[in-house]
Amino acid sequence: MSENKLEFRLGTFGKFIPVIIAVIFIVLAAVQQSNVSGYVVAFFMAIVLSILFVKNEKVYGEAIISGLSRPIFGIISLAVIMAAIADKFASSSGLIQTLASFVIKANITGGLFAAISFLIACMLSLSTGTSVGTNIIVIPILFPVGVMAGVSPGFMVGALVSGAAFGDNLAPISDTTIASAGSQGADMGGVVRSRMKYSIPVAVFTFIILGLFAGGGVITNPSANVNTKPLSLVMLIVPTVIIAFCLMRKHLLTALSAGITAGFITGLATGIYKFEQILSFPGGFKVEGLLIEAVNGSMGTVAMLFGVFALLGIMEKSGLIESIGAQLIKLAKGVRGTEATIVGSIAVMGLITGVTAVGMVALGDIIKNLGEKVGLDKYRRANLMDCAAISFCFLAPWVVHTVLPAQLASGMEGMNIVPTDVLTHNVYSIGLVAMLIIAIITGYGRHTKLPNVKAEQ
Repeated sequence: MSENKLEFRLGTFGKFIPVIIAVIFIVLAAVQQSNVSGYVVAFFMAIVLSILFVKNEKVYGEAIISGLSRPIFGIISLAVIMAAIADKFASSSGLIQTLASFVIKANITGGLFAAISFLIACMLSLSTGTSVGTNIIVIPILFPVGVMAGVSPGFMVGALVSGAAFGDNLAPISDTTIASAGSQGADMGGVVRSRMKYSIPVAVFTFIILGLFAGGGVITNPSANVNTKPLSLVMLIVPTVIIAFCLMRKHLLTALSAGITAGFITGLATGIYKFEQILSFPGGFKVEGLLIEAVNGSMGTVAMLFGVFALLGIMEKSGLIESIGAQLIKLAKGVRGTEATIVGSIAVMGLITGVTAVGMVALGDIIKNLGEKVGLDKYRRANLMDCAAISFCFLAPWVVHTVLPAQLASGMEGMNIVPTDVLTHNVYSIGLVAMLIIAIITGYGRHTKLPNVKAEQ
């Protein structure tokens, strides 16, 4: 037995035990419509119970730590907390009710509002290249406004996540676009231009579906119940500053810090907040204020991220991810079979790890060799990889692309959005799955023809 490799009892099947346990509890949480706490339990049960099947407990512990040592874990966890604080500055000021009142008076309600919100998220994600950052910016503001404007809660969060996914799929600065193009030796301009034939039709489909079917909610005009606060519009400085910093290619955590600082200064300067409303120490071992409320409210999601990344470390250390990829690659036969294998391998890697670029980085060379053998050009290979990552990696209830939006949307008072609500209403990613199936069966987009770009034959 290797001292560095994580080995399980029951042979190869043993590697799947942590995943099986997690899936059982995830399904249970989904069926019972649990909030994020149910998913937290799922991952921690998988981690705890799997210890019964490992051969080397020390390596098992090291595997957990290796998963938690990923830089992306720290970034997303801290971003979740900071996003909650930024959201609290904006939402507690009366901004949401004021915006909702203006939108309803302008008759931008129901499906129309959802479709427009999708376009806003598309433009932001295209500009920033990050779906996570886009969700953090748009959901706290547009989601509650949309619900008040008569959009079905599920479709409202789905519209925003769909827009975030679109930019992640197509933006030249997206990590998935960079990984897919780089791993296949394709130029960025050619990849983006050739990818439009996949992403644009799906985006049009998404816009139409949202416009027709998203308006199933009840219009709630805040002005009829509470006094709107026009002064609260100054708190739009919070998302504005965050967007500006992202557009300047600043780090997401830097952008969030700047937005929180702007909200803090503006809230105090305008009299919207008193300092004790933001933070106070009343004694008796208590801390109060919107800052601590935001931090406490985000802890469930952070706890789930601990479980997700710990489980990812276990799967990587045991060699499960590589084994699955290797087995899928063996299925590649013929052009369509190879294309299906490319999509399937990236999909499985994305569903297991919850990280879009992992499969492309891990399997990029293998996919390149397989594709070249059957004559798939570099753009086709890159596009199949990227579209598979953006579709399937957004359609699992344990990944950050469903957990984070659910947490952000549930920040609205009286609202309980769970990850399954997000994935079942993510029209863009669902549409992208359909596009991949059509493209493989019919050959749509298989032969790339670009001006001034010579495609491989």
